Amino acid sequence: MARAFAKAGLLAAVLAFATASAYSQAIVRAPQSVTAPQQAAIDQARNVAATLLREKNLPGLSIAVGVDGRLVWKEGFGWSNVEQRVPVSPGTRFRIGSVSKLLASVAVGVLYEEGRIQLDAPVQTYIPDFPKKKWPITTRELMAHTSGIRHYERDEALSNKPYASLKDGLVIFDRDPLLFEPGTQVHYSSYAWNLVGAIVAKISGEPFYTFVRDRITAPIGMLDTTADFVKPIISDRVAYYDHTEDGKLENSPAVDESYKWSSGGYLSTPSDLVRFGYAVLHDRVLAAKTREMLWAPVKLEDGTPTGRGLDWRLDVDADGRKVVSHNGGSVGGSTRLAIYPEQDMVIAVTSNVSGVGKDVEGLTDALAHIFGGNGKLD
Repeated sequence: MARAFAKAGLLAAVLAFATASAYSQAIVRAPQSVTAPQQAAIDQARNVAATLLREKNLPGLSIAVGVDGRLVWKEGFGWSNVEQRVPVSPGTRFRIGSVSKLLASVAVGVLYEEGRIQLDAPVQTYIPDFPKKKWPITTRELMAHTSGIRHYERDEALSNKPYASLKDGLVIFDRDPLLFEPGTQVHYSSYAWNLVGAIVAKISGEPFYTFVRDRITAPIGMLDTTADFVKPIISDRVAYYDHTEDGKLENSPAVDESYKWSSGGYLSTPSDLVRFGYAVLHDRVLAAKTREMLWAPVKLEDGTPTGRGLDWRLDVDADGRKVVSHNGGSVGGSTRLAIYPEQDMVIAVTSNVSGVGKDVEGLTDALAHIFGGNGKLD
């Protein structure tokens, strides 16, 4: 407790203590049939998660772990709404930030399988009025973060302006010059993925979120996944928080994500994200060859590897496991989805506070170590 006082100040320490003391009331578990070794792993993982919740003064946290194609653990910790003391449940919906790009990646994959998109055609093939640049840009380069389109500047990520469509939102950046010749450098760009979403909408003839719902989320049972609309009432949606400089919780500013559905505008649950991970891994939403294309390592023109596919992050963890993943940082949200193909394991973690992406990633790594790919402790 002394460390909490030193790091976060008096109020943060009191909040952390309150969270710890109310742990049994602020945790919602969903029963699953698990083996004895899996239950031991769950018990250990639960303690790790509860410790992170206290030490980092997180408002809420939710976890889902899949092993051998089956969800073995889903659990909520802390508060969906701190003021009202609404606990996180496995059905609580969090902002998933840039994990939304994976939905867009699969949406492109669906169109690709149907022969409706050419990844190496100029973007003007699909969005004719997108301003031409010094060099042509392709959808593949947009998806690989090698297009040269810029990312957010200043406080643009805090936009609260509504847009009627992704295409309308392109006005934010569409007149800006490219940062470099496409294919020669990597520059992470959510705006590039806004353009990807506009392309999906144009080709499909419907809003991006409608196409994703009808072709991806609904067919595979992701019933708690939706675009983060501002005005509609969305059940089980969390309240959003930030940390102050001294570690206290405060409400996040209101934002409107209608300009970036395809790059960072979705709500979901860890259980739905695990379901999505398995649908991709087990070829239930795309053919294996399409998945392999999306997961293929991208290289720059000079042969330098980017560490990503289209836009799946490709890593090897501390235990030597190959990981295909994405992190999501949003206003009032931090998320990670990690797929371990060789272990047939999928893990998703969400929290309703900004800026704790490294902590969420570290927790995901710890969970992978605990479950070990087969539900057993080391």
